[in-house]
Amino acid sequence: QVQLVESGGGLVQAGGSLRLSCAASGRTFSRYIMGWFRQAPGKEREFVAGISRSGGSTDYADSVKGRFTISRDNAKNTVYLQMNSLKPEDTAVYYCAAGYKLSIVVSNRNEYDYWGQGTQVTVSS
Repeated sequence: QVQLVESGGGLVQAGGSLRLSCAASGRTFSRYIMGWFRQAPGKEREFVAGISRSGGSTDYADSVKGRFTISRDNAKNTVYLQMNSLKPEDTAVYYCAAGYKLSIVVSNRNEYDYWGQGTQVTVSS
């Protein structure tokens, strides 16, 4: 089992940047596919980005391609989401998720086993 704790959210103006971090407990972090999801008020939780166990493969939602970058440091048990050129529509609670049974990055939230508590990102216009 793994516990996930997100940090780095906050209030930023449109066009600005934020870097989210997700720290994982346990010694098996490198065995998990990791993903970032977000949920805006009144909307379903949606896939943002995902990264393979080694970090060599990534995937992004079309809405964030070219603006967001996911990375991981297995020595630090941490996954990151660098968010640039932020837009008001990026406003949401951002969650990191870990998938133990997964072999590749998937966008289906039901395939992930563990979730963090979320961190709020608010982008003002």
